[in-house]
Amino acid sequence: MLGDYPIQGQGAAGIAASVERAVGSGELEPGQLLPPMRELATRLGVNPNTVAAAYRTLRERGVIETAGRRGSRIRPKPATTGRDQIRVVVPEGVRDLSDGNPDTALLPPLVAAFAAAAAQSEREPVLYGDDPVEPELARLARAALDADGVPDGPVAVASGSLDAVERVLMAYLKPGDEVAVEDPGWGSLLDMVPALGLRAVPVGVDGEGPRPDDVRRALRSGARALIVTDRAQNPTGATVTAPRAQELRAVLRDHPDVLLIEDDHGHDIVDVPLHPLAGVTRHWAFVRSVAKAWGPDLRLAVLTGDAVTVDRVCGRQRLGPGWVSRILQRAVVRLWSDGAVDPREVAASYRARRDALIGALAERGVAAYGATGMNVWVPVPDETGAVARLLHGGWAVAPGARFRLGSPPGVRITIATLTSEEADRLADAVAKAVGPTRGRIRA
Repeated sequence: MLGDYPIQGQGAAGIAASVERAVGSGELEPGQLLPPMRELATRLGVNPNTVAAAYRTLRERGVIETAGRRGSRIRPKPATTGRDQIRVVVPEGVRDLSDGNPDTALLPPLVAAFAAAAAQSEREPVLYGDDPVEPELARLARAALDADGVPDGPVAVASGSLDAVERVLMAYLKPGDEVAVEDPGWGSLLDMVPALGLRAVPVGVDGEGPRPDDVRRALRSGARALIVTDRAQNPTGATVTAPRAQELRAVLRDHPDVLLIEDDHGHDIVDVPLHPLAGVTRHWAFVRSVAKAWGPDLRLAVLTGDAVTVDRVCGRQRLGPGWVSRILQRAVVRLWSDGAVDPREVAASYRARRDALIGALAERGVAAYGATGMNVWVPVPDETGAVARLLHGGWAVAPGARFRLGSPPGVRITIATLTSEEADRLADAVAKAVGPTRGRIRA
């Protein structure tokens, strides 16, 4: 069962640490079965409750998974093997289109906004027990959500989209619960789900968002939560259209107890309307960050949802960090209000860059996808080979393995800083690296 590796430790923390060390070193491999708790307790000379506590810790950290009478085993993809490590090393002189970052030239200046926020905080200092949400930020955020058709709900603030999603998941789910996630999807989210001790259930994605049949299958199989990216899906650029939203709502109506989480991180960098799904299930959350449009270092996301969900999130937050800095919130209010950046111009700029590359690839017989956002997804037959050949040709792109569970291979190209002059040269390199796609290609 364990080969030559002996699990050691006399306390729950020591036993858990012993298993984690073995996973990290490769002595315990993904899928390997662990001893039953009573058997291991007898071997170590400890109480079975001690081993149970160790296994619980390992589940919560995403190191092992438990399937009832079938026992506990090392996760196929433990949290210790983060997807963020699946990346190319970009040599000097190679054009880096792999990082997923926005164009800094399209981000607003921050000095005036933070100076104004600091001055306000001197006049109106925020102290323990004060409201954790800046009133003007809540007002502006709620007005924007109302304009986009997001159902009414209280507003909370988290430290970015991933922080908000994690807090919502932990407010409802327990280790071992299944979460339906997009495949391909956001690599950090695909890492986080197992790290929380949850099981990721892949849902296929096309240009209009999650496929309804896949969502239905996942929910019928027992998934307790569904996470959907409304626009600028990473890595494919998919956006949920009105017909697709209608289909997904119909699926969700049959599963009213499922926790729905929507991620609209593409707000302010897209020029297509939002078609929210919220309001169909009893418990839902809608997350909107400022990172892509206003700056990645502004670790702030607005969260709304049904009253119970938001209250649970805020209650947990009060027991941890307490709140997101009101100085930061006030700076974001200033950025939203002063008109230094026109989101329509930002969205148009990214659209022009995406269209230029997708059109150039289509002319060369290569299929590519990117309806919104700052990335283009190119399906490839050989992911490793395509990345290596492009790197040799002077272009660094992100390996699709960072974003996939079971979907076919591909590469992600960040077009945020791609110039019109580069689009044709890059398209030539991609066509040479991956070859033409069978069938007719349309831009």
